[in-house]
Amino acid sequence: MAEQKITPVILCGGSGTRLWPRSRPAMPKPFLPLIGERTLFQEALLRCAGDPMFGPALIVTGAAHLELVEAQSKDFEVAEVIVEPEPRQTAAALALAALRLDQDAVMLVCPSDHHIGDVAAFREAVREAARLAGEGWLACIAVTPSEPDTRFGYVRRGEPLGRSSFRVAQFVEKPDAETAAAYLDSGVYAWNAGIFAFRAGDYLGELRNFRPSLSAAVEQSAARGELAGKRFFPERESFAAIEPESLDYAVMENTERAAVVEAEMDWSDVGNWEALFRMREKDAAGNAVRGPAQLVDCTNVLVDSDGPKVHMIGVDNLVVVVDGDDILIAPPTAAREVAKLSAAKPR
Repeated sequence: MAEQKITPVILCGGSGTRLWPRSRPAMPKPFLPLIGERTLFQEALLRCAGDPMFGPALIVTGAAHLELVEAQSKDFEVAEVIVEPEPRQTAAALALAALRLDQDAVMLVCPSDHHIGDVAAFREAVREAARLAGEGWLACIAVTPSEPDTRFGYVRRGEPLGRSSFRVAQFVEKPDAETAAAYLDSGVYAWNAGIFAFRAGDYLGELRNFRPSLSAAVEQSAARGELAGKRFFPERESFAAIEPESLDYAVMENTERAAVVEAEMDWSDVGNWEALFRMREKDAAGNAVRGPAQLVDCTNVLVDSDGPKVHMIGVDNLVVVVDGDDILIAPPTAAREVAKLSAAKPR
C-alpha cells in the first residue's frame, strides 16, 4: 500500500503594510518577487513540488487575492482553492482546509510569505513532523535561533521524541531583549516559524474540544459551501459569526499533544525591510540595489526602485524604496515600523 502523501496547505493573503510602499493591500508580500525571480507564494509552492512525499496543494485565500493566487499557481499542481468569505485568522482557515480533506490526511501548514533558503533541510524537518503527525501529534517546525530576536514567538522544548523532535514544554510570546537573550543562552528555545503538521481529524478534534463554537461555525459554513471547479466557497453568514483567533491560541497552546521539530533552514519571515535587506545580495560596500540607482561612497544602503533613478552620495545605513508616487526613506531599524505610516493605506 502506497504511503499517504502530505497535503501542503498554503495560507495566502495579507494586509500589505509591513513592506510598504512596495507591498499594498491589493498586492501584499506573498505575491511579490522580493528575493529571486519568483514570488514568495510561488516559492512556498515550489518547496512542496517535485518530491513524492507531497500531494497537490490546498490554498486558502480571500476573494480579493483569488485572481493573483490562480495566476501565480497555474504552473503548480493545486487540488483546490478555498475562498474565505472574510478573514477570520488561522484557526478557522485551517479548519476549512481540514474539512476538505480525508480525516487521516496529514496537513502541512505553510505560510505563503516566508523565505526558506535551505529546501533540503525544510523537507527533512517536514518528514519528521509528518511522522509525528501520523502518531497523533500536532507538530510545529521551529527554527534554531541565531540571535536573541524579539520579533518572534518562541517554543521551549521538552522531552525528546526523535533526533530533532521534542514534546513542546511551552509556547511563549514575543519576549523583550533581555528575555530573548536568556532564551538563546539556554539552548532549549527555538523560533516559532508558523509551520505545522497534523492529521486533519486530529486538528478538528482538538478545535472542537477547545473552541467548540468556532468549530461549529466553520463546520456549518463548510457544509453549506459551494464547489465551482477547483474553487470552494464556504457559506458567508456562518463564517462571519466566528470570533477571529490564531491556531496557536486556539489549539497549540492548549493541546497536550504538541510537538516541535527544530531545523536550521535559512528561514526568514521577511517581516520588514531590515529583514529583507539581510537577504538581498550585496556589493563589497554592503549595498543592495534593485532598480536604477547611482551610489557614490555609500555603505550599507538598500535601494529598491520601480522606475525613478535614485542618486545617493556619502550615505550609510539607509533604506530607500520607491514605488510609484510613494518614497520611503529610513534607517533599517526604523523601517521596521512602516505599518505605522498613515500612507500605508490603499491608494
